[in-house]
Amino acid sequence: MTSATDPIGTIGDATEPSPKKKSPLRWILLLTAGIIVLNIAAFILIPPFDKKEGPGSACAYPVCFIDGNLHLPAPHVVWTPSGEHGSTALLTAEVSLTDSLVTLMIISVFLLVLMAVLGRGRALRPGRVQNAVEWAYESLESFAGSMGGAAAKPYVPIFAAFFVLILACNWSGFLPIVGRIDGLRAPTSDLNVTIGFALVAFFAFHIEGVRKLGLGGYLSKFFPLYEFRQGVGAGVIALFVGLIELLLEFVKPLTLSMRLFGNIYGGETALAVITALTIAVLPVGLFGLEAMLTTVQALIFSTLTLMFLVAAVESHHHEEGEMGHEAADAAHDAVPHRAPAGAH
Repeated sequence: MTSATDPIGTIGDATEPSPKKKSPLRWILLLTAGIIVLNIAAFILIPPFDKKEGPGSACAYPVCFIDGNLHLPAPHVVWTPSGEHGSTALLTAEVSLTDSLVTLMIISVFLLVLMAVLGRGRALRPGRVQNAVEWAYESLESFAGSMGGAAAKPYVPIFAAFFVLILACNWSGFLPIVGRIDGLRAPTSDLNVTIGFALVAFFAFHIEGVRKLGLGGYLSKFFPLYEFRQGVGAGVIALFVGLIELLLEFVKPLTLSMRLFGNIYGGETALAVITALTIAVLPVGLFGLEAMLTTVQALIFSTLTLMFLVAAVESHHHEEGEMGHEAADAAHDAVPHRAPAGAH
C-alpha cells in the first residue's frame, strides 16, 4: 500500500490502461458471418421445393429455387369463420386471418412485452439498456421537433410508435422462416396491412383536427365561406381551393399505404431472387441495403403522419389574420402622413 506522497503509487494509478473499445468493424464482420451461416442453415433445414408438389419434392435450379422463395402479393389465408380457403385477391374485405396478420400479432405482442420490460426499474443512474432506450426516444423526439417545431411535441409518441412498429414489421422479412412458410409473412409486404396503418393515421388526422379546432373551425379549412366577405370572386376561389384540399385528404391514405407496400414487397422480391440464385454470400450486401431502405420507409411513413397531424391542427383563420395585420401595417407605413396644422 502506498502513501499519499508516494509518487510511484500516483504514477501507477494515473497510467492504468483503459479498457479497449470494441471496433465497429468487428461487429459488422460478425453480423456478416451470422447472415451467411443463417442462409446456409435455412437452405439445409428448409430447402426449396416445388409449391405444386409440396415440401420434400425435387426442385430444379434456378426457376424452382426462385419460385420457392417468392411470395405472391396476395396474402395467404390461414383461417376463415366458414372454414373455407377464402379469397386470394390482393385486397380483400372479408373476415379472415392471414399470414401477415399472424406475424403482425406476434410482433405487436413482442414489442409490448419488450417495452414493458424496458420501462420497469428506471433509475437515476441508468444502465446501458436504459441509456439506449432513452437515447433512441430522445433522438426521435429531436427529429420530430426539427420537422414540426413545438406543434409536433404532443404527437411524438404517435410518431415513435409508428416508426418502431413499421420498422419491426419491415425487418421481420429478413428472418429465414418468414415468407418461407404459409403462416408467416412480413406484414408490410401485404397491402391490406399498409392500408390499415394508413387508415389509422387518416382518422387520427381528422379526429385531432376536430378536437383542437372544433367541428366548425376544422370544416372551415375545406369550406371557407367566410371568404365571401371579401367578394364573390374571392369566395369562389377559396371554396374551390378548399374542395381540392378536401379531395387531397382522401388521397393521403392511398399514398401512404402504396408507397410502403411497394417498397417493402419490391425489396423482398429482389432479396428472394438474389438469395435463391447465390444461396449465401452475395445477399449479405443486399441485406445491408435493404435494411437501410426499410428504415427509411418506416421513417417516411411516420414523418408524413406527424406532419399531417401538425397541419390538421393549424387554423387558417390564425394565418389569415396575421397576414391581414401584416398587410394593413405595410399599407399604413406606405401612406405618407401629413403633419398636423401648425407643426414645424
